[in-house]
Amino acid sequence: MKGKKRKTFMRIIIIAILFIFFASSDFIIQYQWFQEVGYTQVFLKGLITKIQIGIPIFVLLTIILYIYFVILKTIYNKKLRVFFSPEKNKKENRWLLLGVIILCLFFTIIITSNLWYDLLEFINSTDFSIKDPVFHKDMSFYIFQLPLIEQIYSTGLIILIFMTMASLGFYIFLLIRNGTKQGIFHNKKEDRIDLKYILQEFFSLASKQLAIMVGAFFLILALGYYIKTFGILFTPGNLVYGAGYTDIHITLWIYRISMIIAVISAVLIIIAGYRKKLKLALVGPICLIGVGILGNIISFGVQNLIVSPNELVKEQPYIQNHINYTRQAYDLNDIERKQFPAKQDLNAQDIKENEITIGNIPINDYKPTLSMYNSLQGFRRYYQFYDIDIDRYLINGDYTQVFLSARELNQEKMDENSKTWINQHLKYTHGFGAAVSPVNRVNSSGQPDLVIKDIPPQGVEELKITEPRIYFGEMTNNNVITNARIKEFDYPKGDNNAEYFYTGTAGISLNWFNRFLFAIHEGSPRILLSRDITSDSKILINRNIVERVQKIAPFFIYDEDPYLVIDNGKLYWIIDAFTSSDRYAYSQPVKEKSFNYIRNSVKVVVDAFNGDVTFYQIDKEDPIINTYGKIYPDLLKNIEEMPKGIRDHIRYSQKYFDIQSQIYATYHMENPTVFYNKEDVWQIATQIYGTANQEEDQKVESAYIIMQDPDKEEEEFMLMVPYTPRERDNMVSWLAASNDGEDYGKLIVYKFPKQKLVYGPMQIEKRIDQDTEISKELTLLDQQGSNVIRGNLLTIPIEQSILFVEPIYIQSTGEDNNLPEVKRVIIAYENKITMKETLEQGLNEIFGIQEEKQQEKETDSEKMMKGTNQELILQANELFKKAQEAQKQGDWGKYGEFLKELQEILNELEQMVSES
Repeated sequence: MKGKKRKTFMRIIIIAILFIFFASSDFIIQYQWFQEVGYTQVFLKGLITKIQIGIPIFVLLTIILYIYFVILKTIYNKKLRVFFSPEKNKKENRWLLLGVIILCLFFTIIITSNLWYDLLEFINSTDFSIKDPVFHKDMSFYIFQLPLIEQIYSTGLIILIFMTMASLGFYIFLLIRNGTKQGIFHNKKEDRIDLKYILQEFFSLASKQLAIMVGAFFLILALGYYIKTFGILFTPGNLVYGAGYTDIHITLWIYRISMIIAVISAVLIIIAGYRKKLKLALVGPICLIGVGILGNIISFGVQNLIVSPNELVKEQPYIQNHINYTRQAYDLNDIERKQFPAKQDLNAQDIKENEITIGNIPINDYKPTLSMYNSLQGFRRYYQFYDIDIDRYLINGDYTQVFLSARELNQEKMDENSKTWINQHLKYTHGFGAAVSPVNRVNSSGQPDLVIKDIPPQGVEELKITEPRIYFGEMTNNNVITNARIKEFDYPKGDNNAEYFYTGTAGISLNWFNRFLFAIHEGSPRILLSRDITSDSKILINRNIVERVQKIAPFFIYDEDPYLVIDNGKLYWIIDAFTSSDRYAYSQPVKEKSFNYIRNSVKVVVDAFNGDVTFYQIDKEDPIINTYGKIYPDLLKNIEEMPKGIRDHIRYSQKYFDIQSQIYATYHMENPTVFYNKEDVWQIATQIYGTANQEEDQKVESAYIIMQDPDKEEEEFMLMVPYTPRERDNMVSWLAASNDGEDYGKLIVYKFPKQKLVYGPMQIEKRIDQDTEISKELTLLDQQGSNVIRGNLLTIPIEQSILFVEPIYIQSTGEDNNLPEVKRVIIAYENKITMKETLEQGLNEIFGIQEEKQQEKETDSEKMMKGTNQELILQANELFKKAQEAQKQGDWGKYGEFLKELQEILNELEQMVSES
């Protein structure tokens, strides 16, 4: 028998060990991964904090509850005159202690899980140095301290409920067990347990404990009313977000009175429990209900009889609060306001003097460019360009705005028969290189003029890529194993494939213990059994860059659109991270978002080859990021520590800018009367975008543009968006954010004269539709197997004037991999509008630049040669070649157009020959 017991005991031990191992396998893997990326402090912070607060809470609760239940048992024994021997008493107390330990362990888990993070923020909170206008508390109270108070309130309610259940359950257990054993509750006449007598005895014994529990509930309820008093600062209203007249003068006092009544109720209920007077216990709850009903009636009356008839006067100070604090929450107070006269007096000389701005006008649109990259530079079906990024580089010494995109490996696009475990985890592990093209140039076919292309990457020296392999990107969603016996696929090379062994630093070493761990974690024995995996092999996990940074620092909001940077021959990703809160008093929340305060305080850099993640703090004034810096001292680095080559490419976040521009459209109005009457509400300008069959009105996207600030001499990389009045199409202003140097983050709004009409993007779109020549040509192009795509209409400020540019794409239909090519560029300026094959031709027609250039370069004799037979013959040959090319591509609309032009030249030649 002893042998059997030992075997059974050993089995239990083995099963327990295996259970613990399986349960902790994920923790061990995550710890190793955080160790790999260098953020174990962040990973362990929660666990260490829970232990630090959990142990004393557990010990204290255990002592208090053990004494509490022992007292309950003693009271019970005395009342029912139940006596036990010391030995039995000790035995009972041991079982009682075990039950208390289990209960306290449960309570401790609830408390630490709910409070640990709020407690860290409370302890490490940073002042905003901004006080709310009602309670005059620093904003840090609402963002860092009030959440802890709320958690204490909700956790207290949960614990009170369980404590009440435990206390009553303990009483019932003692009554039934001991009462039945001694026959106290047995009805001898009917030979059954007398439940009615049990209940009477139970309430007689437990009335005091019940009174204490209910009294504690009302004390916690008083804390709830205290919390509600601050909640009025975050109340959505018809007029403002935050406390209005009725909230301050009625609702606030109802909460305060209710709080006092709740405290009094707690005292009365405890007294009633000891004196066993039910009526006394009901006084407080009835008063609370009465105050609630009366308060609602008074609030309704005040709002409708006092406030509504004279709303502007009554609500004016609260409207002002709402405006001021909303502007603070979205960092809109420091926007510089400037007048933009919109003189529309540009001439050829101005165009020449703004050569960098003109030279960087995007005649490519990022959406068709993405399609072109995938068609022209994908090469294999499993290569994919996921997204087009916009940046600026010095190319051949010129400050140039470019599109760029990483060539990632998308395993989902592999042939189904090739999706073996080996191919997906050992062989096809990484993408390769990138494609780059200036936004302002296309080749003769209307395709992006690539300055970095092909595999291995070839192109200009400034953007030379020496380490093109992409192990960490936007599409790297699966785990891969490097340094196995099987070589990795590197890139296609002629009839064969180049192969590679990973030389980077990323990955968790796959020793036998880790192989066993990952086999359990992945639910597959292949990692454990594969002969291709050695002790030198490494597994790369969490390779999707957005998920990677979220795992390290989940308390940030991240931009879903990382962008690629080329620096010193390597590829990096930059991801914008935001701090946010929904607790900024009086601030209007962003529609469909959960926050009413936001800052772009962090730039995250991820190495595409090694997976290294670095968090750089760019906003030193944001109290939230400074609080995170205190909680996690090793998480953030100063922006000055960012390598210069990467720092030169940080951008003002488009996501953040879009939120600010959305809020500013309404909250540029600082006068409460103007705000109340909505006299000057703006909206983001609209445009027409898409194909002729699927054109739709949509908001103009904010755009990165290299342009010259009207008050500066040098061009800079700026992010801008135009505004129009609400439900109107004329432009009233435009908002811009600087991206370069010391001016990074500076916001400027340029306002147009109110008494002057300045065309908005939609008005330009309508003028395009109404131009008979342009409409005729677009109709001609949009047939015979081709689709016309209207790109984004760009608003380009030059000097003190506005120029509009819209690229026109031609895309063939009926093909899987069609190539949208830039075939026309529409330029609108003042009352002039034209559509030409190139931007230069359009500018020439509007501003007469070509004629001036020719006057500078041509002699009188050269001018006489214009229109000679030789020149016309050359033009005819060129048109004939273009017609042939259009015919090969199946572009019959273009083919007919070239033939028509060719016919006109031939007629002119015939006339000149006849005249000679």
